[in-house]
Amino acid sequence: MPGPPGWTGIGDASSVVLADGQFMLANAGTEQQALLNAETLTWTSTGGSKADSNNEEGWTLLPNKQVLTIDTRNGTNSEVYIPGSGKWHSAGSTIVPLSAGAEIGPAVLRPNGTVFATGASEHTAIYNTASETWSVGPDFPVSPQGQLNITDGPAALLSNGNVLCDTSPSGNPPSYFFEFDGANLNQVAGPPRAPLAGSFAGRMLVLPTGQIFFTDGSADVEIYTSNGSPNRAWAPKIHSAPTTVSPGGSYVVSGDHFNGFSQGAAYGDDAQSATNYPLVRITNLATGHVFYSRTHDHTSMSVAYGGIVSTHFDVSDNQELGTSSLVVVANGIPSAPVFIDVR
Repeated sequence: MPGPPGWTGIGDASSVVLADGQFMLANAGTEQQALLNAETLTWTSTGGSKADSNNEEGWTLLPNKQVLTIDTRNGTNSEVYIPGSGKWHSAGSTIVPLSAGAEIGPAVLRPNGTVFATGASEHTAIYNTASETWSVGPDFPVSPQGQLNITDGPAALLSNGNVLCDTSPSGNPPSYFFEFDGANLNQVAGPPRAPLAGSFAGRMLVLPTGQIFFTDGSADVEIYTSNGSPNRAWAPKIHSAPTTVSPGGSYVVSGDHFNGFSQGAAYGDDAQSATNYPLVRITNLATGHVFYSRTHDHTSMSVAYGGIVSTHFDVSDNQELGTSSLVVVANGIPSAPVFIDVR
């Protein structure tokens, strides 16, 4: 398919699926953005009022359906994209500089409505989405190899509400890992290859189990399991579900908090791994075997949304028959089960 009209390339490009399901893409080298119509595969220009270049910036979807970015070439300024107007507006100063050398770290929305924003400097900042104000977060420490930061690198929301961060001295090896608990950065054990890889190489994905899937570009794949447990108020709640399903059939389940309270994982411009959509997991009670049904056509992609969301789910052809439990999973947190008959 063709790219947006007039664009000559797409590289290091920020992107996001908006609350209404539209895909928004940045032209990395300019202030341009475009929206994709997935049915016609055509593009519409948007966001013409961006204050600086999109280059190296990341986008974070907010509970009010706006998109937050931190400017990399405009001091401590941050901006929000308002879908209704298709324009960017200043979201205020991050107080401390997060960008360094036009690079920046990931920014992750937490269940309490704050965004933990990390920097290519040693600084972090916290955006309160309710008051639309910034405050200063904790600085990353100095390692034996130099000042730690996230000059490109991943972070991910854990099911306990903390944020796992992959840091290194300006993107160079070794890596050091921290959990941000809302106030402090607490160092945790790194994967075996942490001495050999900088944060730039790291990628994170929130799994349906609430664990974090981590890769660093090598053949080694690691799983991170946090301590603690999720607040049950963060879990999806099923309001309506079928009582009987059949292998190969398609059905609808509805409830609230189906998109979770966050996109989950973030990197910024180099990697997109958002998972703010519902997963359907069916477990056969006789065998204990677990099956995932493909979900699609969600009525909303909005994070921290209190209204009812419906999603279609397609039962796999090899789904085992018999009494089973069905849960909806978002941000790695399952709903209470409903019981169904597979026949």
